[in-house]
Amino acid sequence: MPATTSPRRLSLRVVTMPRDTNQYGTIFGGVILSYIDQAGFVEARHHGVHKWVTVAVDRVEFKQPVHLGDVVAFYTTTTRLGTTSVTVRVEVEAERYTDGSTAPVTEASITLVSVDTGGKPVPFRA
Repeated sequence: MPATTSPRRLSLRVVTMPRDTNQYGTIFGGVILSYIDQAGFVEARHHGVHKWVTVAVDRVEFKQPVHLGDVVAFYTTTTRLGTTSVTVRVEVEAERYTDGSTAPVTEASITLVSVDTGGKPVPFRA
């Protein structure tokens, strides 16, 4: 299988809101994880209109905080295609509301599986 099967593309872009913040005024890590999951799904849909479920997320290490009002971009690349699964690399960047500069936030690989209505893996390609 090829190492990379898709170009890097913007899959999700969100503005951080007060409900997403902790007591320090930065965004909860779990909020970013939820968006990583959504971005992975958006990328997986490029490989077929199926029910996709997340089965694994690799290590996520935060490099920079995300602040209230930042615009967060989630870039995705498909790195592996299986018969029933796809692995997606998600890169997260924050555009600072104060000056428009960009800061790397985190990155992760997420594996999603195409499943039928009963939750059983189904091939999405031959």
